Amino acid sequence: MLKFFMTPGSCSTGIHILLEEADELFQVHLVDLLRGDQQKSDYAAINPKQTIPCLVTSEGQVLSEFVSIAWWLGQRYPKQGWIPSTPGEQAKVLDVLSYVVNTIHLQGYTRIFTPEKYQFQRLEESLVKQAGEDIVNRGLTLVSQQLHSSGYVSEQFGIADVALFYCEFWASNIELKLPEPCKQHLQMLLHRPKVKAVLMEEGYGNWLQRELNHATA
Repeated sequence: MLKFFMTPGSCSTGIHILLEEADELFQVHLVDLLRGDQQKSDYAAINPKQTIPCLVTSEGQVLSEFVSIAWWLGQRYPKQGWIPSTPGEQAKVLDVLSYVVNTIHLQGYTRIFTPEKYQFQRLEESLVKQAGEDIVNRGLTLVSQQLHSSGYVSEQFGIADVALFYCEFWASNIELKLPEPCKQHLQMLLHRPKVKAVLMEEGYGNWLQRELNHATA
């Protein structure tokens, strides 16, 4: 059975959605980042990077990067169609997926959520957060221009959509304005039964209902 290490409301929510969409049986192991669980010896022995998400396959292979986990799941469940069949579309999906994780998240949101990590630059916290917001806003605008006419990243729901989703989810929570295509993308995912189930399970039922009500108001 797969072992999934996650923190509710984090980027691991995207992987959680894929696992639920696949109807896969998996063990959930919660890692409380605020309490420093990722630094404890038992978890560090599994994932020396001390990061989440982390997935341990039934063969014992440890995957500890969002992109690799998402790609592995897409390959494991080809009938889901999470990875397009043509090389060009595959490259587009991987391009968007990597950009969302490596730039919007790791360069933008880290400055918003953990500005103290950038204090060595002797910048005021407000300036660090503003720099992060600028990266996120520009990044989401760029990605919104690449969305397929279907509303998803590609022709149908896939691995890049769950990465974009968690970044849209964070933007909504901190009241960053989303580009209109991203608003529509967020709503599309919020109406997927498995996404609703994940948000309820991770403790975001009230936020989910508020978002759905806001969209229909």
